Order: sequence, then structure tokens, then C-alpha cells
Amino acid sequence: MNATHSRWPDGARAAVMITVDHDADLALLTGSPTIADRGKTLSVGRYGTDRGIDRLLALFAELDLPATWFIPGRNAERHPQTVRRIAAAGHELACHGDAHEDFQPLTLDEQTRAIRTGADRLRQVTGAPVRGFRTPAGDWKPGLGARFANAGLDWSSSSPGDDLPYLHPGTHGVVEIPVQYELEDHQYFFFNLEPPFPAGQSRIASYAHVLGNWTQEFAAHHRYGLCYVLRLHPEVTGTPGRIGLVRELITHIQAHPDVWVATGSQIADWWRTSHPTNDPGHPADLFARLRSGQGRAA
Repeated sequence: MNATHSRWPDGARAAVMITVDHDADLALLTGSPTIADRGKTLSVGRYGTDRGIDRLLALFAELDLPATWFIPGRNAERHPQTVRRIAAAGHELACHGDAHEDFQPLTLDEQTRAIRTGADRLRQVTGAPVRGFRTPAGDWKPGLGARFANAGLDWSSSSPGDDLPYLHPGTHGVVEIPVQYELEDHQYFFFNLEPPFPAGQSRIASYAHVLGNWTQEFAAHHRYGLCYVLRLHPEVTGTPGRIGLVRELITHIQAHPDVWVATGSQIADWWRTSHPTNDPGHPADLFARLRSGQGRAA
């Protein structure tokens, strides 16, 4: 058996992780706080809570699919019944900050506070375990991964820097499950007139083309034995038409019997056990060495 076929449980050729970011209007407010009194713009984000989540939950139930939902802590407090329904449906809950903060300008202590508070709010509202994290916006400060354990977290799905999971150097086994921009719905479909998003305004993308992109990426991930991470937003693909794209894609994936569809914690646990160290020369380790001042990698 070659390395590709032995990489995943029970000889699966590839892994698939379906994820949902429940940002609601918090992401809009983070990007442009001046829109706080603009109900029409905020309704673009609130649509996901009001309509999109129910469509995604119904689809996942129909297809018997486990998903991982990244939820800011304040959304759990603002929409407790909705978040409890997500947990009750058997899906995994993961931390997405507290108020969907932009991590870029925050200090390390402020980032630490955001993940701890966000994860604690989720646990308090649902009583469900919270082990994973996805950066809402911006980037981590060096050292944040080493503080994950204090927040009860042990994996992340925030970085686009690889096709397979890896261990964050300098942490207690924190696993990164990379996510790729081309496997998100936001870049293709999210749209607002004022303030304009995207700034140039020239999209919404063709539904058929997006499905083609996602399907072609799955074919490549399956061929090479990689980890395919789909990132959805209820306000973006929870619409009457776009939910059909998600159905077609997942049905196509499920037609492959040699694919392991799993939650973030399942993938992280498998990878941590089967790959206790990164492969020699892994970019994450080389970057950590350079950043710590140990000199240029050989």
C-alpha cells in the first residue's frame, strides 16, 4: 500500500471536512464599524441566521453529514437557540473568536482573550465541547498557538499554507487543518452595494463555474490523497439557489466510497496520532526556526 492510501483511516484515499462560519453581521461590523446603524447592509449578514442556517442544517441531515461550525462567542449569546440546534443536530462547534475580531491589530494578550472568551461563551450556551479554532480575520501573533491549551483548544483551521494537516511548532501538539481560498463561498458570491464589497463590484460568480471549481479541486485532492476543506457561510450559500450547489458537491463527494468525511476534531486527532512530528523540512518548522533567530535553514 502506498503512502497516499495509508494516510487516512481504513485505507481512505482522501479526507473531507465540511465547515460553516456563522458570522452573521459581526463580520460586516468588524470590517466597517460605521455601518452599525445601516439596517439594510446588516441584513445581508443576518440573512444567514434567519434563513441560511436552517437550509444548511436540513441539507446536512438529509445527507447524514457531520460538519464543523465556527461560531463567534457573541453570536452564541445573541442566538442561543439557533446555536443549540446546531449542536443538537450532532455537528461540532468550534471557536471563531468572540466578536469576529480583526486579529491583525490585536496584541498577543488581546488575541488570547478573544479565543478564551469566545470558546467559553460557546461552551456555556451549549454545554458542548469546543476544541477547534478559526481566525475570524487577520493573522495570529507568534506564540498564540502555545496558549491554545489554556483555552481548551488543540487544533486550528485558519491557514492556507498546505494541502495536509501539520503540527504548529512550539505548541503542545496543536494541529493545523489548512483551508484554501478557492474552496470558500465568500470570494465567489458575497456582495454588498454600499459600502461596496468587493470594492470593484464585478461579481457575483457563475454558479456552474463555482461548482466546477469545487468539483475539480475535489478530484485533485482525491487523486493525491489530500485533505479537502470546504468553507461555507449561511448568508452566502444558504440561499434557495446556492444550497443546490452545496447539495450537488456533497452528493458527488459521497459517491466516492474511499473518502473519509470527518469533523475537525476527528481529523486533528487522527493526524496527531499518526504523524506525531512534521515531515523533515516542513515549511512550518523552517519558518519557526528563522523567526526564532536560529539562522537560515540549510
